[in-house]
Amino acid sequence: MEQPTESSGEIISLLETIVQLKKQLLVIKESFRPVLGGEIYLSGEELCGLLHIGRRTLQQYRDDCILPYVQIEGKILYRESDILKLLEENYRKRRK
Repeated sequence: MEQPTESSGEIISLLETIVQLKKQLLVIKESFRPVLGGEIYLSGEELCGLLHIGRRTLQQYRDDCILPYVQIEGKILYRESDILKLLEENYRKRRK
C-alpha cells in the first residue's frame, strides 16, 4: 500500500475546493436574475412566492390595477422596482 504524500493531500484539498465552488456556483445560478435596461423582471410564479399569495390573487391584483405589469404574447412579467415601490407606498406603521 502506498504511503500518503504531501502531493496527495494537496490533491484532496483541491478536490474539496472544487466541490465547494460547484455548490456556490449552483446557488448563484439559481438566484441569478438578468438585468434588462437596469430592471429585474419577475414571473408570476416568482412574485406569488415572494408575496405569499396565490395565482388567483395575483390575477385579481392585475384586474383591479393594483399591480403594474408587462405582457408580451401571453407572458406576464412584473418589474421588481414597481413591486418594491408599491410595498413601500402601502406600508403601515404600527400604532402606539
